[in-house]
Amino acid sequence: MPSRLSVLLCLLLLLVAIPATAQPLIVKADRMLDVESGEVMSPAVVVVAEGRIQRVNPDRTPGGAEVIDLGDATLLPGLMDMHTHLMLDLTPNMQLRMVTETTPEWTIKGVVNARKTLMAGFTTVRDVGSGDFVDVALAKASAAGRIEAPRIIPAGHALSTTGGHGDAGGFIPGLLEATPEQGVADGVDEVVRAVRYQIKHGAKVIKVSATAGVLSFEEAVGAQQYSEDELRAIVEEASRHGIHVAAHAHGTEGIIAAVKAGVASIEHGSMLSDEAIALMKERGTYLVPTTYLVDAVDLAMLPPPIRVKGERVIPLAKESLRRAIAAGVNIAFGTDAGVYPHGDNAREFAALVDRGMTPLDALRSATLHAARLLGLDDRGRLAPGLLADLVAVPGNPLDDIRVMEDVRFVMKGGRVYKRP
Repeated sequence: MPSRLSVLLCLLLLLVAIPATAQPLIVKADRMLDVESGEVMSPAVVVVAEGRIQRVNPDRTPGGAEVIDLGDATLLPGLMDMHTHLMLDLTPNMQLRMVTETTPEWTIKGVVNARKTLMAGFTTVRDVGSGDFVDVALAKASAAGRIEAPRIIPAGHALSTTGGHGDAGGFIPGLLEATPEQGVADGVDEVVRAVRYQIKHGAKVIKVSATAGVLSFEEAVGAQQYSEDELRAIVEEASRHGIHVAAHAHGTEGIIAAVKAGVASIEHGSMLSDEAIALMKERGTYLVPTTYLVDAVDLAMLPPPIRVKGERVIPLAKESLRRAIAAGVNIAFGTDAGVYPHGDNAREFAALVDRGMTPLDALRSATLHAARLLGLDDRGRLAPGLLADLVAVPGNPLDDIRVMEDVRFVMKGGRVYKRP
């Protein structure tokens, strides 16, 4: 006759061995956008279980399931932002943050900013450069469910030449002199070492500053900083690990060099020539334009040398994007959130439409095209078997793209984070 203790132990073992089956959840709305076909389906019913979409508009729904009826709303796939900096907030003394703030402070900011991003409807983001692998820590915490955050694809430290965009400047010699492990690397051997170190510590994308930038202290805004040989070495090393490279690039020569080297995406792309556009189309290189920030950034709060660069590049960036859209360059949604407030990511949609994109294509840039840039086929659409990442907005975004700035329902992996 088994003892009560042995029976209890057996029951506990059974509970551990047999995972509980998640109760199905049914999400209803008046409409759903099929981002592939562009068709608005009405009404919309999505059945979710165990973190995945089980069925879409089925003939019958499972009995006993919880039903969330969103009414006059449009369901869409979870949105994706390919260019964020979750630990960054733009402030008048931003250049002093490296010597006045600690890694724990950056991490706390990252947790707060990640939640704002998720509540805005963004269920997947790339974080393209942070300090001390804060983005990797945030990614792990998000995956484990310890924080309310998007799925985060981290870059670790962005790669930069000595004195280039990404190497902390404006300080006396000897202060904050970085190493390849911290992303500052020169020459083929050092950049390969830098890539390997980022990947060793959790990077899932490599970010490289191919050119100068705006929010840094080098004088030029678009000058090429990494050679094509260095860029190619970065791409080849990352590719050995199955990882893509995102190239910050404003100037034409650096854009062309990065595309020839095989990067997956050009970030910003402020000075696109006809040659650069043709080459991007030929290679299938994505442009991540981060265009709303040129409308939103408060130049008056920036140090004078940086303000001058911003004033020069803004009109060039707008015109370059208009030409890229007209030419049919692959475009993936990215915001540079952190340069303007986190949570305002969806304002990028209206800016893309202002530059010449249709509302449908703007939405595809944050769903279908973002997923393709990432090389992921488990998100970006509402279809059976995909991750249950869903958002809902009032009205129809094809009629008014600004409704994307009013996300009222957010689900990530079958868990509801926001509801009316």
